[in-house]
Amino acid sequence: MPLDAQEFATAFSRARERLGDDPSGDVTAEQDRLRALVPADSSDEDKRWTGVLIDRLAEPQPPPRQRGPLYDQAAEIHASAFAANGSRDEQIAAARDARRRIFAIAAQADEDDAADIRAMTRPLEHWENELRDPPWPVEGPRGQGS
Repeated sequence: MPLDAQEFATAFSRARERLGDDPSGDVTAEQDRLRALVPADSSDEDKRWTGVLIDRLAEPQPPPRQRGPLYDQAAEIHASAFAANGSRDEQIAAARDARRRIFAIAAQADEDDAADIRAMTRPLEHWENELRDPPWPVEGPRGQGS
């Protein structure tokens, strides 16, 4: 039976989360659960990369990255743009304005935060494009039930 890479990756992520939430957690038990997901007849390559990940599970996770206040400011703008109601044109304007404001914040941010702040504009751009050319039928403004 071949390795189910998706199942393994999901199980690995969950194990990493459990250990991150409880640093005193049983790393060995988590590693054993992951090893059980790797069939004995898996390819050598699958055994190699899963083994690397399983071994890394025992390594301490780095502390969460501390973001600057500009990142938080951009995140608030990002969230508020998606919360905008009104006509499609008003929502497009909100997305466009949010992108402009986020780019301006990124220009002021330090090098560590700037790229992540700029990345916040991508989902807004996709949303704006979907509003302009929706892949679904649109009959009225969001929040008005039609």
